[in-house]
Amino acid sequence: MSDSKLNAFENAKAQIDTAYNLYSPDNTQAGKLAIVKNPKRILEITIPVKMDSWETKVFTAFRAQHNDARGPFKGGIRFHQDVDRDEVKALSTWMTFKCAVIDIPLGGGKWWIIVNPKELSEWELERLSRWYVRQIYKYIGPDSDVPAPDVNTTPQIMAWMMDEYSTLVGKYSPGSFTGKPLTSGWSKWRGQATAQGGVYVLEKILQLRDDTLDGKTLCIQGAWNAGLTMAALMVDKWATVIGISDSGGGIYNKDGLDIKSLQELKKNRKSVTDYSGDFEKLDAKEVLYKECDVLIPAALENQITDENADKVQAKLIMELANGPITPEADEILEKNKIDVIPDILANAGWVMVSYFEWVQNDMNFYWEEDEIQEKLKKKIVEAAVNVGETAKKYDTTYRAWAFIVAMDRIFSAMKDRGEV
Repeated sequence: MSDSKLNAFENAKAQIDTAYNLYSPDNTQAGKLAIVKNPKRILEITIPVKMDSWETKVFTAFRAQHNDARGPFKGGIRFHQDVDRDEVKALSTWMTFKCAVIDIPLGGGKWWIIVNPKELSEWELERLSRWYVRQIYKYIGPDSDVPAPDVNTTPQIMAWMMDEYSTLVGKYSPGSFTGKPLTSGWSKWRGQATAQGGVYVLEKILQLRDDTLDGKTLCIQGAWNAGLTMAALMVDKWATVIGISDSGGGIYNKDGLDIKSLQELKKNRKSVTDYSGDFEKLDAKEVLYKECDVLIPAALENQITDENADKVQAKLIMELANGPITPEADEILEKNKIDVIPDILANAGWVMVSYFEWVQNDMNFYWEEDEIQEKLKKKIVEAAVNVGETAKKYDTTYRAWAFIVAMDRIFSAMKDRGEV
C-alpha cells in the first residue's frame, strides 16, 4: 500500500472529488471545488514557556483554518507529540463539511500543539495554555475562530484559555472557546453528545431501512468516552455489544459483554482485556472483522483500508471516529454491499452541542439538559433523514450524499458572499 493511501488529507480530498463528480458532472463549479479542497490559511506559531526548572522551552503549534463561508472556523485543539500537518488539514476539512451537513453556521478548523502533556506539571500545562493564547488571540475569537477540546485537552484547559483571552481583549468572553467547565459557561449534557448524536443517527437510518436497533449485535473499535458511552446507550435500546477493543487489545463474546463492567475497568485506567467475564481475546484490529449487524469504528483514522476491507463482515458500519475508512476501502465495502454512515454525520453530535454552548454564551442564557437533548435530536435527525432518504432515492452511498448536502450549502454560501 502506498503512503498516499494513508494520507488523511488526500483521503479527504478524494471524498470531496467523489461527491463533486455526482454533484456537478458538467464541472461548472470547478472554482469552488478548488477552494474547498485546500485550507484558507495555515498558521505555524512558536510558544515560549518558562518551565518549573526556570528554563524556557519553545513549543510549536499549527492551525489549519479551512473555510469560513458559513461562519467562524470551528475545531478542536490537540495536545500531542506526534504531529502530521496533513492530518491537521484533513481534520479541518472534515469539520467544514460536518458543520454544513448538520446545518449549523460554522466553518472548519484544527489546532495542534506539539507536546506530550503527560510530561508537564499542572503549572507548566497552565502556562503553556495561557502563552499559547497570547500568541494566537489576534487570530481567534467568538466571531472568527472558536476552538474546542480534542485529544489530551480538557475543560480545565479551555477555561484557562478562555480566561487568558478575556484578559487580553479586556472583557469576559466565554464564547471564545467551547468545551469549558460548567462554571465557565459549558453547555450542560455535552459530555455524551457525540455518542447520543450517533445513536439518533443510527436509529433514524435503520428506520429508513424499515429496521430497528432491537436485537442488533454490535462491535466497537475504541473503548474511550464516545465508544463506551455509545455502547451503554445501545444496550438501553436492546442491542447487544459482542466485541470491543482498545489500545491493549480486544474481547469478543457472541452472547454479549457486560458494559457496566467495562465502564468500571476504563474508569480505573485498565484495558478491556482485563474483563472478568467469558471472552475470546483479540488483537485490537480483529474486532473489525467479526460478524455483526453494526460495526462502529470509534478510534483512529485509516483503520479499514484496501488491505483489510474484504475481511469486514458487518452488515452496516457507522463511523464514530474521524476518517477510519480510506476511499479505496469505501469502494470495496460498496462492492460487498456494506453501507457506511459517514463520520461527518455520525459523530457530529459534539459539534452540535458545542455550537449550542457558543450560542448560550452569546445570549448569557443557558438551557437545561432536556432542552439541549431535544434540540440536538431535532437537528441531527433532520440531517440523517436528508442524507438517508436522498441516498436511497439516487442509489448512491451515504457518504457521497452527506458530502453533496454539505457541498451544496458551502458553495451556496460562497456564491452569496461573492467569494467566487
